[in-house]
Amino acid sequence: MKIPRIAWAAYGFALVIILVDQATKAWILDGLSLREVGQVPVLPPILNFSYVENTGVSFGLFGGGEARWALTIFSVVVSGVLAWWATRTDRRVLISAIGLVIGGALGNAIDRFRFGYVVDFVDFSGTGLFPWVFNVADSAITVGVGLLFLDGFLSDRRGAATVGAAPEKS
Repeated sequence: MKIPRIAWAAYGFALVIILVDQATKAWILDGLSLREVGQVPVLPPILNFSYVENTGVSFGLFGGGEARWALTIFSVVVSGVLAWWATRTDRRVLISAIGLVIGGALGNAIDRFRFGYVVDFVDFSGTGLFPWVFNVADSAITVGVGLLFLDGFLSDRRGAATVGAAPEKS
């Protein structure tokens, strides 16, 4: 099977997200030694780097660690389905969304495989508006899902615009 060039863009986005995610986590763990320090003020009280071992999914849902392997396998399977979907589309927003979600899912799956939990560290809880601690992979998944919704909205609008169009003359 020949992989379309646009699908390679999704895979490229995913690779960049994985590399940035893993590099920031390595910096947090080894460079800042955040595991030992616990928290480093960045822009207090708005932004801190806080060490969190997330045994669940985004924002700590399904925590406790019992679902480690199920979540890891689920992330890999979803990434595989999305990688296949990338070979079936030519829409740029959708390709970007797919790449971001694949990269985020695999970035967190790598953590679950290596550590048994996901390393979270970006902490905006000082604002009082957003109490969760997250990472680059979580951000990529969130933006990717937002782009999936945007692509669906744009596709619906394109479809509606063609419904009322006059048929072409032969």
